[in-house]
Amino acid sequence: MHFGLHDESKNAAQISESINTGTAFRCFILHLWLHPFTSKQTHSSRCFLPPQLMVGLAARTMRVVLLLCLLTLGSSHYYQHVDVMDVMRNYDVMMADVGDDDDDDHNNNYDDPYDSCPTGCHCSPRVVQCSDQGLISVPAKIPSDILMVDLQNNDITQIKEDDFKGLDKLYGLFLINNRISKIHPRAFRNMNRLRLLYLSYNFLTEIPANLPPNVIELRFHENKINKIQRDAFKGLKKLHVLELGANPLANGGIELGAFNGLATLYVGMSESKLTAVPKDLPSSITELNLEYNKIFKVEVEDFIRYKNLQRLSLSFNQIRFVENGSLAKMANIREIHLDNNSLKKVPAGLSSLRYLQVIFLHANKITSVGVNDFCPIRFSEKKNLYNGISLFANPVKYWDIHPATFRCVGGRRGVQLGNFRK
Repeated sequence: MHFGLHDESKNAAQISESINTGTAFRCFILHLWLHPFTSKQTHSSRCFLPPQLMVGLAARTMRVVLLLCLLTLGSSHYYQHVDVMDVMRNYDVMMADVGDDDDDDHNNNYDDPYDSCPTGCHCSPRVVQCSDQGLISVPAKIPSDILMVDLQNNDITQIKEDDFKGLDKLYGLFLINNRISKIHPRAFRNMNRLRLLYLSYNFLTEIPANLPPNVIELRFHENKINKIQRDAFKGLKKLHVLELGANPLANGGIELGAFNGLATLYVGMSESKLTAVPKDLPSSITELNLEYNKIFKVEVEDFIRYKNLQRLSLSFNQIRFVENGSLAKMANIREIHLDNNSLKKVPAGLSSLRYLQVIFLHANKITSVGVNDFCPIRFSEKKNLYNGISLFANPVKYWDIHPATFRCVGGRRGVQLGNFRK
């Protein structure tokens, strides 16, 4: 706590009062921490609080406690419950899709009645919900014609070979926030209709073998995966979403050919240990999330093979340099996030991106902006106008930027500038 002792204009009484207030405040905090239920009569004389300070210190304490709580929340990852019923509503195509598989018959006369619902679970004609039950294993007697199984927030440690036996009509399986560290290689056999497999917030160290062949969403967020072996996703030709964020995955842990055969649209690898843009990702991707890594450079070959890429996020890395031509290779890019890095200038090549609409460059070390950094010389070459350029929290002074720099921005609110604060 700063008491302002260097200020010669303060008299001795003011300094003394300031010191006493600081001492009292520290005592008050200590008392709340060590003796939250004791009465004020038990205070030592050294920590006695004058009544006139009580109200102010209480308010100040609440602000401190609130700040500590917010800092704690901001530094932790918290499991977010997935509402399975909302998922069902969002996937309206599910009902039609379930009957489309070539290897399934069209017999709708199911044998399993719903009076065999697992103990502690809630069953409906399409969903078995067993979340938050403290289960240590997958419950038995799940009706065979069920479409969605919700096993979130339990204590399941492994998936055994026969845990889902007979559930060949299953569309969605939610195993988020368990303690799963092992999945039997045959656990997903005959699950050809499974489209959604959520395994986030578990303890897996590698990609499970023999994943369901028709899955479209595969989520492994926040496990302990540090290696992706060659052909890890072999046969998953319909996979659209692959979420691998918040795993201790480094570049060396991704084997060559790890993504063989994938036509994935979204790949998420944020909050990992990457020091460079991963090579050999699926060439089909339209969105790539590499936020919160330790990438320090963007090279020309990083994005040359991703012709369909539309959204790229490299926020919160350590990028200091973007090689000339690196971004110009992404002919169809719409949105680039390079904020919260260490760039000293606007990356070259942005003006050649005809469809680029959003570029985030705030919180870097950019000292100057050129008149042609964002817009082509010939206005007709720009197919989509910008609707978002952010440059705030950079050393560049906004009054030093020529107004023509933003000639291809649609709307006055499309540019965000601000004073730099150290």
